[in-house]
Amino acid sequence: MSANNLSSPLAELARLRLLPILTLNDPALAGPLAQALLNGGLPCVELTLRTPRALESVKVLASRGDLLVGAGTIRTVENARAAVEAGAKFLVSPACVPDVLAWCRDNGVPLTPGCVTPSEIELAIAHGCEVVKFFPASNFGGPSTLKAYAAPLPNVRFIPTGGISQKTLPEYLALKNVLAVGGGWFAPADDLQNNRFSEIEQRVRTAVEIAATISSIS
Repeated sequence: MSANNLSSPLAELARLRLLPILTLNDPALAGPLAQALLNGGLPCVELTLRTPRALESVKVLASRGDLLVGAGTIRTVENARAAVEAGAKFLVSPACVPDVLAWCRDNGVPLTPGCVTPSEIELAIAHGCEVVKFFPASNFGGPSTLKAYAAPLPNVRFIPTGGISQKTLPEYLALKNVLAVGGGWFAPADDLQNNRFSEIEQRVRTAVEIAATISSIS
């Protein structure tokens, strides 16, 4: 599926090629984090629903209007509904959950479900998903597995996440069936807890430069 045929949030991710996947314990960090991402040239983020105040952070970032904000770790319909109500423009799940797949399809919400096998990928596509998350990428063959999927699944686009670092980023970005690459290396928990936003900004800027270089070669 070409980027031109994707829903707008996924088309924007296709343009950016990168997706920071972050966990915030304190919504007060959302503002400085957003600024670090924007200063580094990356106006998007996926916030995982792994903390009691995660939805507050989604709401803070979504209300800014200058970031594409998604919510991850969507495991139930209740998670999905709450994330959309908080302002998330796209959802990401760690697995193919039929109830979540159906709810997102019926409500027109872009969902990128976690898939590993061809059967899971086909299930997601059958439920109207435009892009799937290859997770955990490093545990299931990484770039070599995605290369193998290119021929039998030519219209499927992937967002690989899990175990990816800045060092391995170029291998994934070079693949034509990779829409974008996600990861938490942009803003490690220790940097967030210690307000090292300048380090986060620099890490983001470096990743953006890598993505731009590879896009120009492709």
